[in-house]
Amino acid sequence: MQKSLVAEFLATFWLVFGGCGSAVLAAAFPELGIGFASVAFAFGLTVLTMAFAVGGISGGHFNPAVSVGLAIAGKFPVGRVVLYIALQVIGAIVAAALLYAVASGKAGFELGGFAANGYGEHSPGGYSLLSALIIEVVLTFIFIILGSTSSRVPAGFAPIAIGLALTLIHLTSILVTNTSVNPARSTGQALFVGGWALQQLWLFWVAPLVGSVLGGLVWKMTGEEASN
Repeated sequence: MQKSLVAEFLATFWLVFGGCGSAVLAAAFPELGIGFASVAFAFGLTVLTMAFAVGGISGGHFNPAVSVGLAIAGKFPVGRVVLYIALQVIGAIVAAALLYAVASGKAGFELGGFAANGYGEHSPGGYSLLSALIIEVVLTFIFIILGSTSSRVPAGFAPIAIGLALTLIHLTSILVTNTSVNPARSTGQALFVGGWALQQLWLFWVAPLVGSVLGGLVWKMTGEEASN
């Protein structure tokens, strides 16, 4: 159990530091920034690399919504959910703190959005609360179904599929909410932005968790246990 918790901490740390770091440090670098597409791939690569590295230790959640969804699907012990979520959130906060330390070392640093998630005037594309709610629920729902890997899937390929799925999710929703589908990721950034980010943080817990519950229920009805 201890190894699993450490693995979840490290992997969630890497997801936030690598994914949000690409957005904060490199996405809008004057004229030659890596852009939205590369940020999406950065998030996908963090999950892919850590799923291969520690997925065999902890199950490769790195996200409170995944832990809840897998518990609902009957693929993860309910009693471990709170501990997993706690270490995921701590990992995200530590990553955000170190990212802030790095970013603030640049002359003329301004915090700006700091890759925090938002809606309304704080949505990158100006999308409404309803738009943000819908896309976060739907994309988390799909992510949970894809992440609830079946024994029918060829062994060793799950991290690739999950990483690419997260990339596609970001390509779809960065302009809407800056893409959450992960309450831990949202919490770490919001704590440093404060103000509006903390006021809107509730959505980026509620919507992913609703999507995860729905995804877990659907997987439970359609997974290998249901077909036996």
